[in-house]
Amino acid sequence: MLKKALAGRKRCWAWIAFLFIVMGVSAACYVRQLTVGLGITGMGRDVSWGLYIAQFTFLVGVAASAVVVVLPYYLHDYKAFGRITVLAEFLAVAAVAMCGMFIVADMGRPDRVFFILLHPTPGSVMFWDMLVLNAYMVMNILIAWAVLGAERNEVPPPRWVKPLIYLSIPTAISIHTVTAFLYAGLPGRHLWLSAILAARFLASAFSSGPALLILLCLIIKRLSRWDPGVEAIRLLARILTYALLANLFFLLIEFFTAFYSRIPEHMQSLQYLYFGLEGHGNLVPWMRASVLLAVIATVLLIIPRARLNEGILAVACAAVFFSIWIEKGLGLVVGGFIPSPLEKIVEYSPTGPELFITFGVWAAGALILTILYKIAIAVKEELSA
Repeated sequence: MLKKALAGRKRCWAWIAFLFIVMGVSAACYVRQLTVGLGITGMGRDVSWGLYIAQFTFLVGVAASAVVVVLPYYLHDYKAFGRITVLAEFLAVAAVAMCGMFIVADMGRPDRVFFILLHPTPGSVMFWDMLVLNAYMVMNILIAWAVLGAERNEVPPPRWVKPLIYLSIPTAISIHTVTAFLYAGLPGRHLWLSAILAARFLASAFSSGPALLILLCLIIKRLSRWDPGVEAIRLLARILTYALLANLFFLLIEFFTAFYSRIPEHMQSLQYLYFGLEGHGNLVPWMRASVLLAVIATVLLIIPRARLNEGILAVACAAVFFSIWIEKGLGLVVGGFIPSPLEKIVEYSPTGPELFITFGVWAAGALILTILYKIAIAVKEELSA
């Protein structure tokens, strides 16, 4: 099946060439970061996690969201999802690969990644996060490849796949739960110190992931000779709608808890993000845009006739994706550092090299996804011909 990755139209190779150009510029910036250090980024002593960790946090959710397709198909035999299950699993593989690249970029020195392997510390949440993320990626590669191969040969999947599928479902939940615990377990950071943070992470994951998968399915439908299926897209849109409503509800709960209790530490981070604090408000336009996009998407998705229209659905999914990217990315990560435990306000803005390294990682993820999807779509086209 790997040979199918070498076939493609001119526009496909143009897309791949563009990705390599972006990756080349990013590699040059990363070499400079290795030489000079993390001082070329906007991070510092007061805001020590920035754009890299924001992307990591968001992409773990995208990876975990594959479970909303895997679970109905494999556990409840929902046939319509059979057309897009492999796409969801390959999306999870690309997302986890990007997560690893962002962690390496954030650590400054890549060799430090091996310290976790050489000196495992089961008492650390980071150790478990690394463990479940890598296990989840391997499981999705094995499952998707085995199922796609069996589908191509028109034979049942190998027997060993089923136990792996069952194991991958709780693992998908655990990767984002453990990521939430990385934040919620840190005292002195009141925006993160919330018992509902893991639930917020899962709700946002089941919003952004399906939104991206729907957009990819619509692109595939337009550019290839294979149709992912109307029924699968419509059910995925329904799941996305419920998850988005849950995510908005959880955000309102956070506001109620902070402002009704009138505890200053709980209020200040939310004030900084959405209203500005003591004359500081770099993220206010972004967070208000996130809310506006979420509201627009909610209105479009809860109206059945609008949701069934592919053009409107694409707009709604794009709005959901960027809304969650802002809120769960920069908003959550940077907002947790402002104000500091000493009530000092130090704002953060990503630098040019930081942005280009981020673009490069996204380009690498897009390249991985393009290759995997080329193989999957070629097999699907063969079967439908």
